[in-house]
Amino acid sequence: MQPARVEEFSAQCPYCGESILMLIDTSGGSRHYIEDCTVCCRPIQVLVSVDMEGDWQVQLKHENDV
Repeated sequence: MQPARVEEFSAQCPYCGESILMLIDTSGGSRHYIEDCTVCCRPIQVLVSVDMEGDWQVQLKHENDV
């Protein structure tokens, strides 16, 4: 098991549009989970993609978006 690599990620909430800061664990590879907005408290889909070189990307979506 790899040690946790936590990265700061700044984005806008897909609901309220406010700027939010998230801590993303990139050591576990790609993942999908729900995290509440720290401003409006609505549930956000967080999609983390990590490639073979360790580069990562994050997408935030409404909870019910496919």
